[in-house]
Amino acid sequence: MSVVFSKCRLVGVLAIASFLTAVPVVAQQPAPPAPPAQPTPPAAETQAQVQLGALRQSVTRLRDQERQLSQERETRFRGEMQRMERAATEATQRRNAAEARSNALDRQWNENEQRIAETQSLLTERQGNLGELFGVTRQVAGDAATVLSQSLLTTQYGVPTEGEERAEFLRRIAGATALPSIAELERLWYEILREMSDSAKVVKFRTMVARIDDEETPDQDESQTGEEKEVVRVGPFTASADGDYLGYLPSRKSLTELHGQVVSELRDIGRSLQSAPPNAGYQRALVDPASGALLSLYVDRPDWVRRIEAGEEVGYTIIIVGALGVLLALYQGVYLLLTRVAVNAQLRNIDNPSPSNPLGRVLLAFRGDGKRVTSAELAELRISEAVLREVPRLERFQSFLRLAVAAGPLLGLIGTVIGMIITFRAIVASGTSDPRLMADGIGRAMIATVLGLGIAIPLLFINAGLASLSRTVTQVLDEQSQAMLARNARQGA
Repeated sequence: MSVVFSKCRLVGVLAIASFLTAVPVVAQQPAPPAPPAQPTPPAAETQAQVQLGALRQSVTRLRDQERQLSQERETRFRGEMQRMERAATEATQRRNAAEARSNALDRQWNENEQRIAETQSLLTERQGNLGELFGVTRQVAGDAATVLSQSLLTTQYGVPTEGEERAEFLRRIAGATALPSIAELERLWYEILREMSDSAKVVKFRTMVARIDDEETPDQDESQTGEEKEVVRVGPFTASADGDYLGYLPSRKSLTELHGQVVSELRDIGRSLQSAPPNAGYQRALVDPASGALLSLYVDRPDWVRRIEAGEEVGYTIIIVGALGVLLALYQGVYLLLTRVAVNAQLRNIDNPSPSNPLGRVLLAFRGDGKRVTSAELAELRISEAVLREVPRLERFQSFLRLAVAAGPLLGLIGTVIGMIITFRAIVASGTSDPRLMADGIGRAMIATVLGLGIAIPLLFINAGLASLSRTVTQVLDEQSQAMLARNARQGA
């Protein structure tokens, strides 16, 4: 405050000094000696005194104002200082209280930590081997929950009106963080034992069986869907009702009709098992070791029509080529068999040639007008011409069959490539390698390959058989031609 007051005084003195410098007559500074003959005029001196008096009053007024302002500032500064001192005192008190509370909480934390450590040690000591038992229990419950949720026995026991369903109970035990109670351990033992014992039993019971169309509308009330039937369960493997085998829906925990049925022989086995009395002894039964998975695959397998439809255009083309080859081969085979019979008949009557068979036509062409041929070259040319005229009929359609044998696998390869393209497009469109999305393309590829090989292999054997028959007849023609040439040469000699 004294520094501010000094600065204000200095500013006042400087202002007075600047005012005095503006006065034409300065009293404090010695003026140069004036000539004695010229005295100061009275009016100028009076004016200087008036200005000096006004200046004195102004300085006095400014000094009073400065003193009053300094007092007000000092009062305000002292009040602010007192307020800050009180705030500092309160903050110090709060800090001391917080430090005391922090120290108390630290002591309580340390005491709690020590108590927890002692409790954990006591719990570990009293548990003994229960910790290892708890780990085994959780592992067994997790494994059993997966098996029991997929088991047919769930349909027989159903969902209890009170309490948890057995698979949900086992999942809760598997994910628990505390030791199970005695009642929970007993139920775990009971569920596993019941599953093991009922796996070797054949049981009849009544339950709801969902229809095929009900599976497509799962949002409906389950109590209003399906039909209650008497079901025969063979362990956890298969279930049948009225000879129709059933599948299991783990999501709905109920049995359902299959999309197709097995052969009549297996259905008769199911009917006889259902109609058998309780103490009838051993009975035949259908057992699926995969708990219905293999039965579903067997029922859903496609027939030949569906397999051919899966091949689409390529499959139809392969079938048309194969069918055409088989028809031509049958026609040529019948022709060769009849020709061979006729040639054998002509061999038994060689002296009377007939134009209805190749050998008779060759004999008639050799004899010509009935005169003996004296030139051996002319006789050989006639026979060769006659044999060559018969060979195309004997080897007819064999070139097409060889072409079909070679084209079948190539057409199958085209279908395989198309199927792979469809598969890759499905993978790109979905972004995943889901087997259900890839099944269409892979199935088309495999069907085309099977159809191509299916026509190539039979036509290969058929072509070989036709070639053998044609060679047999051609061999007979060649032998008889050489015999006629030999006889003609002996007669000429």
